[in-house]
Amino acid sequence: MSRRSWIAAIAAAVLLGLALLWAFAPQPVAVEVAAVTQGRFETTIDEDGKTRLADRYVVAAALAGRLARIGLREGDPVQAGMTVATLTPALPALQDERTRRELRARVEAAEDNVTRAGARVQRVQVALAQARTEQRRSEELSQQGFIAPTKLDADRLATEAAQRELDTAAAEQRIAGHDLEQARAALGAAQPGAAARPFEVRSPIGGRVMRVLQQSETVVALGTPLIELGDTQRLEIVAELLTADALAAAPGRRVRIESWGGPAALEGRVRAVEPAAFTKVSALGVEEQRVRVLIDFTSPHAQWQALGDGFRVGVRIVTVAQEEALQVPVSAVFPLPADGAGPGLDTAADPPTHAVFVVEGGLARQVPVRLGGRNGSAAWIRSGLALGTSVIVYPPATVRDGVRVRVRGS
Repeated sequence: MSRRSWIAAIAAAVLLGLALLWAFAPQPVAVEVAAVTQGRFETTIDEDGKTRLADRYVVAAALAGRLARIGLREGDPVQAGMTVATLTPALPALQDERTRRELRARVEAAEDNVTRAGARVQRVQVALAQARTEQRRSEELSQQGFIAPTKLDADRLATEAAQRELDTAAAEQRIAGHDLEQARAALGAAQPGAAARPFEVRSPIGGRVMRVLQQSETVVALGTPLIELGDTQRLEIVAELLTADALAAAPGRRVRIESWGGPAALEGRVRAVEPAAFTKVSALGVEEQRVRVLIDFTSPHAQWQALGDGFRVGVRIVTVAQEEALQVPVSAVFPLPADGAGPGLDTAADPPTHAVFVVEGGLARQVPVRLGGRNGSAAWIRSGLALGTSVIVYPPATVRDGVRVRVRGS
């Protein structure tokens, strides 16, 4: 074989070897990446809620008699002291001794209610004064840096709650006085010798008519419900949460109110979590333990004045909120294997339980991280990553520490 033939054969063998080496060499794994970002991070409890009146009043017949037809309709506005129904005594007072005794008892009960309402107003006034004093003290200490901002926020919420309690107590005192006036008027109409003149039933509050329970003219007994009233400016939201979620929905938590029909989300705050849970069967037939959470609106009334009693809304109760938090897509985080946290993170005091794959020089590197929380789209990274680092999202099973990777689209 000539020298030229040997050279050609060797060159062909080298080319074949290179082709085989290229064909059987491991190819980079195609991956998708996302950058570590920084911003506000929140975790929320999402649930449907329903609006309801904070206080509902059912006006009843103050005496037995003939009810004139009620001209009010659902949604009509009423003022405190406005006549909502008219009664004419059915029997002469001289022949109805039992009614007079019942009316005297109602007068005495109404007087006791007025006394009790006044005592409650005084008690709440003392609590409000104490809450304001504590808030002023916390503001002074906060300016000097001696207390945490959360303590100041808690004191402000306590003052706001005490003010709301005082408003409610004052309204109840006015209503108790109105009930006493009604009871005395009914007793006067039932006295011997009193003419069977019409008796006017008046509204104890200013608000709207929710339901007319007795619309047509008829004879009613003492205590028969006639009309239901409520103040739609004092609405609250009731959300039924799983008991496990309700533990995180502590009073004072911020709430975003969405899917209510308006152009923008409303703001609210958790007022209370009811102490008793109940069993509810889900749409899948599973028994769940749920508890009612009461939420107050904090947005101005002008923004939600179109809402009424029993309207459906969506609530997002914020359980964790962190400003300027490092975040990665939640699909990039996976549980850390139990064989160690890997290099680069001190695990003596608080060992990490999760990790991500980062791209460095075309290679995938497993990096352990500490999580601060996760929501439906992002994970809050307390430590382990730097801003702008590229992490692999939805890492395939072929990705391992040190494996060559190729970013799709690059």
